[in-house]
Amino acid sequence: MIVVNLESGMPTVDRAMIQLRQTLLTAKSRRTDVIKLIHGYGSTGKGGAIRSAVRRELNLRAEAGEIRCYICGEDFSPFDESSRWAIARYPYLCRDQDYARINHGITIVVL
Repeated sequence: MIVVNLESGMPTVDRAMIQLRQTLLTAKSRRTDVIKLIHGYGSTGKGGAIRSAVRRELNLRAEAGEIRCYICGEDFSPFDESSRWAIARYPYLCRDQDYARINHGITIVVL
């Protein structure tokens, strides 16, 4: 698993999305199975613009079959079907510090 901090340096949404797309291309070429994206939750506590844009992009890519799935940080737990599916394939995910922590500022991507 690789970890990418999309909010580092306080980028614009456009810049964060460029980094996300580059990360996905690089991960696929390196045959990386899982990416942990740190996008933050926004300073208002209502969900940030980067978080929303990342999840829209990942939803489109999942529908297109470009990624297997993505798991929102707030769902990343043993109670979520996608999380259980991912952990069955990549058991190390259950040792991640954000597993079952309801972290709205991350997203797990399974390629």
